[in-house]
Amino acid sequence: MSTSSSQAVSCKTWLVAKGREVTCGERPLVMGIVNVTDDSFYDGGRYLDSERAIAHAIELLEQGADILDIGAESSRPDAHSVKEEDELGRVVPVIAELARRITVPISVDTTKSRVAQAALDAGASIVNDVSALRGDTAMASVVARSGAGVVLMHMQGTPQTMQAAPTYGEVVAEVAQFFKERMRVAMEAGIAQMNIVLDPGIGFGKLLGHNLELLNRLPELAMLDRPLLVGVSRKAFIGQLVGRSAEYREWGTAAAVALAVDRGARVLRVHDVGMMADVVKVAAAIGAAASSGRKAHDA
Repeated sequence: MSTSSSQAVSCKTWLVAKGREVTCGERPLVMGIVNVTDDSFYDGGRYLDSERAIAHAIELLEQGADILDIGAESSRPDAHSVKEEDELGRVVPVIAELARRITVPISVDTTKSRVAQAALDAGASIVNDVSALRGDTAMASVVARSGAGVVLMHMQGTPQTMQAAPTYGEVVAEVAQFFKERMRVAMEAGIAQMNIVLDPGIGFGKLLGHNLELLNRLPELAMLDRPLLVGVSRKAFIGQLVGRSAEYREWGTAAAVALAVDRGARVLRVHDVGMMADVVKVAAAIGAAASSGRKAHDA
């Protein structure tokens, strides 16, 4: 594996709501995806029922999830928007019940401030906002008041337009600049820097070459001194490389996850928690051994 991961910053304590501390230790964290949606690209409709969603979340926890990410509106290309009341009705009961039963942090995947507030009130402690606080002007203040963690994701365009014709002069530099600007906005709104995680938005307004370039050069984004969350699970770029539908992209996902770990990702957002938790552990252990070997040689 590449030695580039040694150049990436280590994951610091990530302070979130209600005094909870989330720390990336010897290995990156695994974020399990729970889509309470009817049109997500891989599992849309499977967990639309609250009881099934809760059971699936518990299963992911048993498989090794460190964080659960609950979302009720798909952000896949061309996804339809979900009315706020419908999103609330889907996501809040699931989060409330999970918060009663589990101890791992719960993230709400939403761009709507009212949904985020209700989810935080129900027991969530992280807001995963694919719009990076741009979709709702009240979102930053909701996050700041609660002390929640926030994931700021890069996306060119919107889910409805992002894959129409994404273009970049230099994709890594432009994503890095976007992160700097959104971090400034977040901190000016009162969000602590330690509560911010950055997501390069693989597949969100990017062509195949953009996705591969971002993944290969993750250490450059890690130099922003915030943990990187990477979501590659079963995405279309993997299908382009292996020629398989979303249902059969688990091995391509495993390769992308392993290399993302090697290059400095500190949170991996995945559907297949059991398999990918093993991938993360092995990739992290190899990286740690390489680092120890270099230190011993240097000494």
